[in-house]
Amino acid sequence: MAQEPKDMEFEPALKRLETIVENLERGELSLDEALKAYEEGVRMADVCSKRLTEAEKRIEVLMKSTGGKPKIVAFEEGEDDAQKKRRK
Repeated sequence: MAQEPKDMEFEPALKRLETIVENLERGELSLDEALKAYEEGVRMADVCSKRLTEAEKRIEVLMKSTGGKPKIVAFEEGEDDAQKKRRK
């Protein structure tokens, strides 16, 4: 059974999206096939976007502590610059 798009990793989803785009660009698909391919492409683009967002949230920001030693602080979702300054 094929993997559900929401369960796909970034690389396979991106590869599938690239294949879909290539097939659409060739212009050899019937209208129905092109529509189905386009819909799948939108799902793959959504998977890629979600995986990139997840990766961004996991990025750690290197910050200096008051003692001058570096410390790692996890990137927090929705945190704006004002919140970051208050946390310092």
